[in-house]
Amino acid sequence: MKVLVTGGMGYIGSHTCIQMLAAGMTPIIIDNLYNSKPSVLGRIKEVTGVDVQFIEGDIRDKAFLTKVLKANDIQSVIHFAGLKAVGESVEKPLEYYDNNVHGTLVLVDAMREAGVSSLIFSSSATVYGDPASVPIKEDFPTSATNPYGRSKLIVEECLTDFQHANPDWSITLLRYFNPVGSHPSGKLGEDPQGIPNNLMPFIAQVAVGRREHLSIFGNDYPTIDGTGVRDYIHVMDLADGHIAALNGVGAKAGLHTYNLGAGKGYSVLEMVQAFEKASGNPIAYQFAPRRAGDIAECWADSSKAEHDLGWKATRTVDEMTQDTWRWQSHNPQGYPDEQA
Repeated sequence: MKVLVTGGMGYIGSHTCIQMLAAGMTPIIIDNLYNSKPSVLGRIKEVTGVDVQFIEGDIRDKAFLTKVLKANDIQSVIHFAGLKAVGESVEKPLEYYDNNVHGTLVLVDAMREAGVSSLIFSSSATVYGDPASVPIKEDFPTSATNPYGRSKLIVEECLTDFQHANPDWSITLLRYFNPVGSHPSGKLGEDPQGIPNNLMPFIAQVAVGRREHLSIFGNDYPTIDGTGVRDYIHVMDLADGHIAALNGVGAKAGLHTYNLGAGKGYSVLEMVQAFEKASGNPIAYQFAPRRAGDIAECWADSSKAEHDLGWKATRTVDEMTQDTWRWQSHNPQGYPDEQA
């Protein structure tokens, strides 16, 4: 199966490409390298022994997308390419709507022109807004508390309308919770450009000495220790979820929606303590005011994915933190700027 992977040089995309190759699939990557580096390609080859095809380009360029789709006999698309930081989205909403919403619509239009009718969309648990209860199921009401979440929700609604109008299409919405961890080889991991917006890479950069301390936004939430509680899922489990979706419903007409999470919540302080154990280093932190758009707690009920797709997250918090530390300690400055 030939699969176009948009944003395939990024954190989740690169790990998914590795698992796709292991499953006998052929990923073809397009990426504009806005938040990734060309050297990722060499790391994928180091781990898999395969030269994955990479084409640099932007999802907002319909002519480019259509040409790639037609020239490579693509059977399905996994759409990762998107801006993903809650805090940044509050400051730059227009950029988020342009890339995440407009970019997806251009992609689907190009797919339609090229005759490709299978799409797996990288969505987010942020579409549940501030949930009334946990764990969260797929039929819970959706809303958004920030522009990032709203961009994902708008895309979901657009894709839902499009699939209803085109019932022969297979469109899968995968709602991720909080991806963390790294490839167990230590060759690939999360390497945000600039200041990290997510917890785990920030903790890792403090542990390796790149940053002085972690800022914990809010210690007065109604949670076990006052800090926010999230469902952390190992990126390798998340990658496997995409393989399960491709195999399970990628060729099945309809709209398919699944939570991908570990099904358990951990607080920020619990994750700090787990990383101190994994790295053997103390993690300096300071409390800061809550961030706009953040919620108290959020974790998944992923039983639908287990029932329909045979998928379940299996990797532990210890594996998440150990693999992250292996990546960060071996690559203290992240990926090299250029392809080795």
